[in-house]
Order: sequence, then C-alpha cells, then structure tokens
Amino acid sequence: MIERYLGIQTDYVVIGIAAFAIILLIILIVQAARISRLQKKYAQFMQGKDGASLEDTIIKKLEKVEDLDQKNELNEAKIDKLNRDIEPCFQKIGLEKYDALDEMGGKLSFALALLNEKNNGFIINSVHSREGSYSYIKEIIDGNSIIGLSPEEDKALSMALNGTDE
Repeated sequence: MIERYLGIQTDYVVIGIAAFAIILLIILIVQAARISRLQKKYAQFMQGKDGASLEDTIIKKLEKVEDLDQKNELNEAKIDKLNRDIEPCFQKIGLEKYDALDEMGGKLSFALALLNEKNNGFIINSVHSREGSYSYIKEIIDGNSIIGLSPEEDKALSMALNGTDE
C-alpha cells in the first residue's frame, strides 16, 4: 500500500530502518564501553576516600597554594629591594700589579679599579718606591676618566669593564 502512494518499495524501507537500528546499536555499545571505563577510573580515583576526605584534601592543597603565593610575593619584594640596594655597590673590579721602579722588584705597586653597575667609580693607584709609597685616585664616570690614565690604570680599568684578567 505504501508502494502505491509514495512509489517506494517496502523492502528498501525495511532495509534502511534495519541499517539505522544497527548503527544505533553500535553507537550504544561504544557509549556503554566508554561509560564503563569512566566508572572504573572514578572508582579507582575515589578508592579509600569518601567525599568529605577528598574535599578536605582539595582545601588543604588550595591553602598551600595560597601560602606559596604569599611567600612568592615576599620573595619578589626582597629581590627587588636587593637589586635596588646593590646598584650603587662596586660590582666590577680590575687589579693590575706592577713594578713602578724596575730596580725595586716584587711588583709592590698596583692600580685598582672599582666600578658599579653603571661603570661609575674610581681607580686607586699606589706607587711604591724606596722613598715611600704614594697613592692617587682618579674618578671614573661612565667607564671614562677626565684625567689621563697610566698604562697600568688603563689596564685595570679595562679589566673591570670587561670582567677579564687580561
């Protein structure tokens, strides 16, 4: 009778419905397997714990995270303060020992360059001779001196600027 009204054979309709039912059955089996695996994972996760103890565990972990955040903020503040405090300190050093008078020996004279992070500081030159020891100081601004430098002072300054023992 359907054939007459729609022009479709009933055999094809029955086969289509059967194929659709088989596809739905396969989807149902796959979903049942997924749910079974999920239930096993949930049971394993909850094994030995009830809901209250799990909630307590989560709360304790969150409190630890908050505590770590506070400690991290304190550490960052301390690091910032240390960075501000260390900026004017002498961080770069160059030392050149030399023999001011060839006959003295022992390299008792020296040029010492002390610079901060911005290459500002000074060079102390101590010249030792038979008559005594004389000390001189020269100011360094941006890695340069207004006053001319001796070769030993220049070498000490270069060591401080480059961080090397030339």
